[in-house]
Amino acid sequence: MTDLLSGIRVLDLTNVLAGPYCAYQLALLGADVIKVEAPQGGDLARQLGGSPKLNQAGMGASFLAQNAGKRSVVLDLKQETDRERFLDLVASADVLVENFRPGVMDRLGLGYQALKAVRPALVYCAISGFGQTGPMRDNPAYDQIIQGLSGIMSITGTPETAPLRVGYPVADTLGGLVGAFAIASALVRQKTSGEGAFLDVSMLECTLSALGWPVSNYLSAGVDPRRWATRT
Repeated sequence: MTDLLSGIRVLDLTNVLAGPYCAYQLALLGADVIKVEAPQGGDLARQLGGSPKLNQAGMGASFLAQNAGKRSVVLDLKQETDRERFLDLVASADVLVENFRPGVMDRLGLGYQALKAVRPALVYCAISGFGQTGPMRDNPAYDQIIQGLSGIMSITGTPETAPLRVGYPVADTLGGLVGAFAIASALVRQKTSGEGAFLDVSMLECTLSALGWPVSNYLSAGVDPRRWATRT
């Protein structure tokens, strides 16, 4: 499957996990992924992982796990010269992925409408905690917040324990997978009609969609979600 997205260029402006994981899925399928990082340290995940030596070198294991196979460029999008270089990249790109808070790209003058003027067929995917609209759009979010709000923690563990966090960042991972699936779908339309897309991926909504079993049991049968531990 490593050549399915051959010839597709992706600009990856993301940090830490959900966004990088999304772009990594596209790289695994053969896309040319260019990771765009700020000069002040780049992706925060460069400092994360079990090896202090790798962390100190800016190549943390957590970073390497989500960014293998990508190319890299350093641009300061607050500087006019680098914004012009970035727009040159956009003109040659099929996809852009970002996971800033809603509104950040617009304030930089690089929101979807601005980039669409440069590349009308661009597939623009914005991954955030709560989506681009709604009362929680400006709230900060990371994996454990989404786990708690979605209800995952309330059904993890045993009846005797307090709600527990899942042992890996499941909400970030789900957000990345849904983003990659949405991008692949938008690319099908792009290649047949030339039309781009704006994809609004909410980590909370992605995580809720994965709770179909306990939610449907509650809504359809009135069965309260419970902590079953290892029972099925």
